[in-house]
Amino acid sequence: MPAILLDGKALSAKIETELSARVERIRQQNNNVAPILATILVGADPASATYVKMKGNACRRVGMESIKVEMDEDTTTEQLLAQIQQLNDNPDVHGILLQHPVPAQIDERACFDAIALEKDVDGVTSLGFGKMAMQQFAYGSATPAGIMAILKAYDIEIEGKHAVVVGRSAILGKPMAMMLLNENATVSICHSRTENLPDMVRQADILVGAVGRPELIRGDWIKDDAVVIDAGYHPGGVGDIEISAITDRCRAYTPVPGGVGPMTIATLMTQTVMAAERYYQK
Repeated sequence: MPAILLDGKALSAKIETELSARVERIRQQNNNVAPILATILVGADPASATYVKMKGNACRRVGMESIKVEMDEDTTTEQLLAQIQQLNDNPDVHGILLQHPVPAQIDERACFDAIALEKDVDGVTSLGFGKMAMQQFAYGSATPAGIMAILKAYDIEIEGKHAVVVGRSAILGKPMAMMLLNENATVSICHSRTENLPDMVRQADILVGAVGRPELIRGDWIKDDAVVIDAGYHPGGVGDIEISAITDRCRAYTPVPGGVGPMTIATLMTQTVMAAERYYQK
């Protein structure tokens, strides 16, 4: 049986169509006021600027509005915290995204945690992570939440499966593991320093590559019939997993590009629309 292509690009397009209808309802019920996502870009990193532009384009596609805040490379933690507070206090802003990474002199964690929980649509606050882990309402980190949406859309069984997450970042690996655990998977968290990493990967019924190193996870580490999710993207169009080596024997896989990436942005849009709906229902 051929492997299932987990097409995040097609799924994200379907989600955007559904979001457009929800945004239109918000406009009709609130004097043509649309949900607003505020993005903060500190410095001039080209990749970060591209990501922010993509998110602004996605807002326009679904009928949302965006506020783009650009700050200098030499911005201090205090200046960034003040900007975040302004957006927290602005009732017209429903979601806030601080583009990662920020320049080294800034305390990124302090700035993430300054974002109001109800506007944390990118799922980056410590409080949001804690609530999600305890299965209380919070907006999930956008990439792992997007991965969960892919698994749900393609009816991939999670309960009882052994999920191996390779990566432990605060906004990807750790929340990914908790989301899978909340769906009753048995979860192993690995990383670049895990001893016998190939042996750990071979146990995976569901494998998530989120380690940030090009094709660190080799194809011959992956067992037949595994579900393979690659959350990485690197120059040359490769991810964290040697996907080309397993497409003929895994159960399902995400392509790179066109798999996880589009769903990260779709999740950010979804959670911003949800935040606006919750705000207007108060």
